[in-house]
Amino acid sequence: MAGNSDGEIRNPTEVHMSQMVLPCHANHRGQLSTGQLLKWIDTAACLSAERHAGCPCVTASMDDIYFEHTISVGQVVNLKTKVNRAFNSSMEVGIQVNSEDLCSGKEWKVCEAFATFVAQVQDKGKVKLHPLTPVTEEEKLEHSIAAERRRMRLVHTDIIKDLLVNCTLQDERSREGNMNGEVLAQTTRVESVELVLPPHANHQGNTFGGQIMAWMVNVATIAASRLCHTHPTLKVIEMFHFRGPSQVGDRLILKAIVNNTFKDSMEVGVCAEAFCHEMNVPRRHINSAFMTFMVLDEKNHPCVLPRIKPDEGDGQRRYREALARRKIRLDRKYVTSCKQSEVPLSVPWDPSNQIYLSYNNVSALKMLVSRADWVLASEINTVHLYTLEEDGYLSFRVEMRVSIDAREAFELLSDLSRRNQWDSTYQECQLLQQVNADDAIYHVISTMRSSQKRLQDFIILASRRQPCDVGDPYVVAFRSVTLPAYPPCKEYTRGETLCAGFCVWPEKENMTKISYYNQFTPGIVEYITTNIAGLSSDFYISFQSCERFLFENTRGKTSV
Repeated sequence: MAGNSDGEIRNPTEVHMSQMVLPCHANHRGQLSTGQLLKWIDTAACLSAERHAGCPCVTASMDDIYFEHTISVGQVVNLKTKVNRAFNSSMEVGIQVNSEDLCSGKEWKVCEAFATFVAQVQDKGKVKLHPLTPVTEEEKLEHSIAAERRRMRLVHTDIIKDLLVNCTLQDERSREGNMNGEVLAQTTRVESVELVLPPHANHQGNTFGGQIMAWMVNVATIAASRLCHTHPTLKVIEMFHFRGPSQVGDRLILKAIVNNTFKDSMEVGVCAEAFCHEMNVPRRHINSAFMTFMVLDEKNHPCVLPRIKPDEGDGQRRYREALARRKIRLDRKYVTSCKQSEVPLSVPWDPSNQIYLSYNNVSALKMLVSRADWVLASEINTVHLYTLEEDGYLSFRVEMRVSIDAREAFELLSDLSRRNQWDSTYQECQLLQQVNADDAIYHVISTMRSSQKRLQDFIILASRRQPCDVGDPYVVAFRSVTLPAYPPCKEYTRGETLCAGFCVWPEKENMTKISYYNQFTPGIVEYITTNIAGLSSDFYISFQSCERFLFENTRGKTSV
């Protein structure tokens, strides 16, 4: 870990790039073209990846990008990239893009992105990477959550398939009639060819990933323009996924078509295929992506778009898949992007958002774990109680070490149906839905009473994660969700859990560190802070019971 001239610690993979936006970089509006921005993003991210790998790297994918602001000619683009985490042969690179007005001195956020790069040496294939050691609180958080983002990337396609098969997708425009006209999807189709020349290649002779993405944006913009007959604005790119390389001399076929329109936005599907000059050689699928465009008026307000009439067969399939992607995109943005104060604690559980609720559940807990400013509030024998107060939220961390196998402790603590065997605040816990091997939803009846003197009940999502790498903990995260089949009833007061869970760290000589975290809402902070002593005693008694429960139910049964 290196330091700069100000003594500040800097990640050795961190790259800073500043580019002045010139007329040659701009579109018809005098704004930086998205294709050019993607080239700079890919270049800076690749430099970070290669600093860590020590060898050439290629772009494997680029996660969803939401563009928040445009950049004008004469302004400066400031990019900062760094490797968040290295896996076996791939690594996640975090990207931050800001723009700067040199005349006013103002800066603003343009977008952030996460790219996956693979280390690859020619004729030797993939390279096994050495792990990255995070140092700062921010780096530790990004390092931890990178595993969750990787998990989402791997299941994204399956989510779309499940949604199409198992859910009824509502077409919000089906009742509009033809007030804004209807456009045949076929009339928006674009097909273009590019010959890959040496200036388009990277230092390995492969077509530069940023160049391919720029060409894809170009044809997608043409398709969108054919629908609206004006110049659209690109707002969202949904995951570029590189499926294979292309080389100098290849011909790239780029295809785009409007898949669906949603009142004031449209989805354009775009793909890139490569072939060489030899005849009878099949085309190779290089990349595909989906882009959301809007048309803005002179006041920067979105305009209503005409409906699209899809072709039979593949056109209908693309139309329905666009509905599914939009639902997932809106659910994901709602669940993962909003501040705590802006989101209801209990988010509705739905097949389209289950992976993102699980991601948010685990990520929220990892954010608590990564904080460095915990304060030791009490210590009773081997049980330590820490507190953290910020923005009206009070969080607790209870920690102990036990001589029990970490995996066995993880399996026992993640089964909420057994928690009433050691936690006196749990009266009853029923498994409502086993979503998958890692996620389950429970109905919990607590022994605690509300201000209405009724027992409290909770609908809890429990999300489990095994270690992704050496040094990672086992994680069990809890948060409230709502299930339509289990609405609040008169017998109980429905409570909500903001963020809670366990982290279980294996240590030497069969020792295990167990930390329990709980974040309380602002409404009860004042009450809790006046009763820390009583709370410490309650936690101590509960964790003594927890230790006995673990010891009695593990195979080793080795006493501390």
